[in-house]
Amino acid sequence: MDNEHTLLERVRQLDERALSELYDLYSGEIYRYAVRLSGNTDWAEECVAETFSRLLTALNGGGGPKQYLRAYLYRIAHNWITDYYRRQPQDPISLDPEIYAEPDIEPHEVVIQEHERQQVRSALKKLTPDQRQVIALKFLEGWKNQEIARAMNKPISAVKSLQHRGLKALRRILENEP
Repeated sequence: MDNEHTLLERVRQLDERALSELYDLYSGEIYRYAVRLSGNTDWAEECVAETFSRLLTALNGGGGPKQYLRAYLYRIAHNWITDYYRRQPQDPISLDPEIYAEPDIEPHEVVIQEHERQQVRSALKKLTPDQRQVIALKFLEGWKNQEIARAMNKPISAVKSLQHRGLKALRRILENEP
């Protein structure tokens, strides 16, 4: 597998093997990111499809990333997620058995855990899109501040500030919910 810079060069030339490699490399990450934010596997699959479709559209038009391919993909996914939140009502709690395939957990614990996840998702929706992206990338995806700054095209100081304000707002929202 090529390093990201070489892969990006091949992707920009619309090399089919590179595009396939790119999809294999990042589609799982984008999918997990979307599932964590939504709790909906169908929605996450749509996010992945739309993310790669938008990348191809940009590449076909002579645009697309000049560097930081992974960050570019997450930026597309983030924008799609933000648009989705704007146009969709809150999703109901999902009890999809594929998500909860842990045999050691009792059913009532699954319901409690999903309720807590739904509360966090609901609280995340109330943050600004930038705060939501920083929190999701930092704490759900495990990214470093420098990677987040690249993905958002912001200085590291802005990422730290968004993280601080976002966590403060999340705490306030979650403490005030029943």
